[in-house]
Amino acid sequence: MTLPSKTLVEWRDCLRRGEVSSVELVNMVLESIAQGDKRIHAYLSYDKEAAIQLAHQTSPNLPLAGIPIAIKDNISVLGQPTRCASRLLAPYIAPYDATAISLMKAAGGIPLGRLNMDEFAMGSTGENSAFGPTLNPHALGHVPGGSSSGSAASVAAGTAIAALGSDTGGSIRQPASHCGVVGLKPTYGRVSRYGLVAFASSLDQIGTITRDVRDAAVLLETICGYDSKDSTSQNQPVEHFEAYVGRDIKGKKIGVPKEYMTSGNHPGVTQAVQSALKRLESLGAELVEISLPHAEAVVSVYYIVACAEASSNLSRFDGVRYGQRSPQARDLNEVFELSREEGFGPEVKRRIILGTYVLSSGYYDAYYSRAQRVRSLVAQDFTEAFTKVDLIAGPTAPTPAPLLGASEIDHLQTYLEDIYTVPANLAGLPGISVPCGVAEIAGACLPVGLQLLAPHFKEGELITAGYALEKS
Repeated sequence: MTLPSKTLVEWRDCLRRGEVSSVELVNMVLESIAQGDKRIHAYLSYDKEAAIQLAHQTSPNLPLAGIPIAIKDNISVLGQPTRCASRLLAPYIAPYDATAISLMKAAGGIPLGRLNMDEFAMGSTGENSAFGPTLNPHALGHVPGGSSSGSAASVAAGTAIAALGSDTGGSIRQPASHCGVVGLKPTYGRVSRYGLVAFASSLDQIGTITRDVRDAAVLLETICGYDSKDSTSQNQPVEHFEAYVGRDIKGKKIGVPKEYMTSGNHPGVTQAVQSALKRLESLGAELVEISLPHAEAVVSVYYIVACAEASSNLSRFDGVRYGQRSPQARDLNEVFELSREEGFGPEVKRRIILGTYVLSSGYYDAYYSRAQRVRSLVAQDFTEAFTKVDLIAGPTAPTPAPLLGASEIDHLQTYLEDIYTVPANLAGLPGISVPCGVAEIAGACLPVGLQLLAPHFKEGELITAGYALEKS
């Protein structure tokens, strides 16, 4: 059995009509992985027996009806490895389900597969995994984006029906853009972070990667909800997000930041985004030029705040409590030093060192405190902008997917790839990336995404506008 190209909603309807069973669908996905994943390396592992067992137990009357969903390797699934694509956590097996997984299972979703990623979610190319890079299914010589590289690539390649990822600075939206799929990052606090291995706790958020916007709405609804186990979880009602699909966008004001439409963007990205904006305008939306005055500061602020929090969060990985312990260690100090030296990859070490530096005595006020003050100004820019517009639109990334290996040549340019996605994390806003065209880079024709941002807890507005663009 091979996996036909259907959306999550189409499979849900097939299951409800009895045209296929959940067990048959799980087997189709497994065969698709066996046939198609060798070329892109989106999966690190999968547990056939656990998925089949859940498939026998689920009901087609539930919201997800027994559909298998692929999971990023930093989200805990009971009895499954949670490696964060790191050698340091290679032996670790999760003893519990993340809240998002528990909710997904209760809705009839079946976790199937551990997806590759940039190690500890630190990266925007998918090349930083300790187990080898994921490749872009549209052009194997290009990156899929990151850090949710396996999530985006598997959905784009048809080896997953849908996937969960995490977004700290664009790690759902950017790979979705590069792979031509839909990536939705909810408002900070909308989805519980319990069971998500922390990178930067004030920025991290679990979200969805799907083939279309309706699928994103259905999957998002199943993982939302207040969770007392997450101190940052917000007690907001869970909306019926699918009801936002197909609503009219006539009269909606969409802000286009002048700072986002610059000569620094790839010409093909600019052309695709402008075309998408014109389509939204033709559907009755009103385009309004706006300004986000602190846009130039967002990358600097993000990498100070994120690295500082990473330095603190990753201190728990010491060779004593979790994961790998160096067999060469002769005393406790060497356990700490050698376990981390052997276990962490170069990008993780780079960010830990930077984070430790900005938190150190004499530099805390000069860097971290100042970055937090500017972060507040970035959030204020959006608050003021949303008094004038309903949504904000622009490119998800300034370029299509770069060539493999380009990040090793210029680390700074790689960090600048996040310039349009990190503001939503700094301000805690929801955002979605929807395919809007293609652009040519290095001889390959690759997808381009339009990013839409909304006020806090207005994911429904993103779904309405994203679906309208998709159908146009």
